Amino acid sequence: MLFSEVGNTFANQVEQNVSKYDGSYIDTVIGLCEEHEIEPEFAAKYLTKPIKEKIESEGRTFNLLPKKAKLPI
Repeated sequence: MLFSEVGNTFANQVEQNVSKYDGSYIDTVIGLCEEHEIEPEFAAKYLTKPIKEKIESEGRTFNLLPKKAKLPI
């Protein structure tokens, strides 16, 4: 399938399929990329800022990205 057809609705598909992929946004994006036979680098252009922030947060949780210092509450 051509990504131009998927690109317009990719972010919506990610949000709808998060529960299918055990609640992980990283796994959801990778799974949808495999399903539509596209590279994750191309899909990244079509992700919304909140989805990118959730992926970044997951990356920090799974120790894929360095931790950020948090201010005490």
